Amino acid sequence: MSSPEIAIIDPNTLSCLGLQNLLEEIIPTAVIRPFGSFSQLMDDTPDMYAHYFVSAQIYFEHTAFFLERKPKTIVLTNGEPATPLPGIHTLNIFQDEKRLAKDILQLHRHGHPGNRHGTHAPSANDLSPRETEVLALVAKGCINKEIADRLHISLTTVISHRKNITEKLGIKSVSGLTIYAVMNGVVEADGM
Repeated sequence: MSSPEIAIIDPNTLSCLGLQNLLEEIIPTAVIRPFGSFSQLMDDTPDMYAHYFVSAQIYFEHTAFFLERKPKTIVLTNGEPATPLPGIHTLNIFQDEKRLAKDILQLHRHGHPGNRHGTHAPSANDLSPRETEVLALVAKGCINKEIADRLHISLTTVISHRKNITEKLGIKSVSGLTIYAVMNGVVEADGM
């Protein structure tokens, strides 16, 4: 199976880069392509993408294109309430990273019709039971010393487990590990 490709269409360079970084942590197998304008997307191969993250302005300027791809389209908003069109997926990009990651997980969890792509090549089964315990505590925001105390292991052992987890999953950041833990049922998003 080939890697899913995701387009981000937003004239705001920082929004594009931030969302690209977060999506690469959530879906490390995906290819994320940012576009600063709709015409740049059109110059590419516009129908090859599994998802389109698009600024509200570009969405409304090119509604016909995105309505044909409605299940794959996520409109980026700045926190405004309900969307004017029912059934359109939205993502508020004006919120903290943890909440943004949770919202992306909710979009993923509810899925889109026809979405066959898995989110991660490695699975939680690749981790040892102890590594899974360490991952759960990392996802809950514990620092290494707290993890060592809770699991009654040395700080060096915690560091070793974290290194192994990072190598096995290919995820380096705490937010990426948290997202992975939620998506794979290691922890519940609501319990964090």
